[in-house]
Amino acid sequence: MKSLLFSVAFGLFGALMLGGCGKFGKVPDAVHAAFEAKYPGENKPDWQVDRNGNFEAHFKEDGEKFRADFSPSGAWIETERSIKRKELPDAVKEAIEKQYKDIKIVEVEWVDHAQRGIFYDVEFKEGGRKYDVEFSTQGTIVGGEGD
Repeated sequence: MKSLLFSVAFGLFGALMLGGCGKFGKVPDAVHAAFEAKYPGENKPDWQVDRNGNFEAHFKEDGEKFRADFSPSGAWIETERSIKRKELPDAVKEAIEKQYKDIKIVEVEWVDHAQRGIFYDVEFKEGGRKYDVEFSTQGTIVGGEGD
């Protein structure tokens, strides 16, 4: 019986976390207000709750797909979008060429962070291991690799 109750409770928790704010959850008014203030006119985002309990809005702006994260109190954390390698600034491309030349790039994201500003998050795959390296717009490494 205990395992059945645990399974049901775990399943509901998982549905809330994965389903985000669909049938099971509600986006706080403060989060809605913060989103609307930051992105006026973007009135129909798809909401999810991430593994940290923050609210993530998926939306389009000028045809581009974005993800914006907000704390439960409505504080904007960051906005990101996937980009192609060719969209990276030349300085970032040069840094990758010098330091990560023969390593496969899996994903590239443009990130605008509330505290850190704009940077580029590049995910590499080497020997079965994936890791992220964050580059400033000038090509300097500002984070990632297990920090």
